Amino acid sequence: MTEPRMRQRVKGQQFAPNDLEALLMGFGDSPQPPLKETIRTLDEIITDFIIETSHAAALCASYSRRAKIKVDDFKFMLRRDPKKLGRVLEMLSMDKRLKAERKAFSMEEEELKRAKAAQRAEERSKKRKGGARDDEDEEEDEDGADGSIVNGTTEKKKPRKKRVKKEKERE
Repeated sequence: MTEPRMRQRVKGQQFAPNDLEALLMGFGDSPQPPLKETIRTLDEIITDFIIETSHAAALCASYSRRAKIKVDDFKFMLRRDPKKLGRVLEMLSMDKRLKAERKAFSMEEEELKRAKAAQRAEERSKKRKGGARDDEDEEEDEDGADGSIVNGTTEKKKPRKKRVKKEKERE
C-alpha cells in the first residue's frame, strides 16, 4: 500500500473564517474578533487532525483487509481517547435517532395520503351507487388533470347521462 501522506496538501485555508470564529467563541474566546494568525493556526490544526485521523482509520481498514473505511475504523482508532470516542458515539446515536424520527414522520405523511385517497375513493363509490351526481364530481382530479382515462385514452369528463349512454352503445 502506498503512503497516503504522499499527496500534495492543498495550500490555503480549508474552513471558512466565520466558522472558525464561531468555534473559538463557543469554546470561550473573548467577544473581540480574533487575530488572522489565530484563525490560520486553528485552521491548520483542524486540517492536520482530520488528515491524521483519516490516515489512521485507513490503516485500521487495511489491517482488516478492506479498501474502504468504515465508521468502526474511526471508533477503533479513537478507542484510547475516551472523550473523543464518547463524542463520536454520541453523534452516531443522535444520527440514528434523527433518521428514525424522519422515517416515522415520512411514514405518517404517507399514511395520511393513503387515508385521504381511500376516503375519496369511498365517497366516489357512494355517489356512484346513489346514482345522483353532484357538481363536486365534475371538479378536476387531485393531480390537476381535467380528463379521465376511458378505454386507455384521456378524454374530457362528460356529464353522467352522456357517459352512461355512450358506454351502453359500446356494449
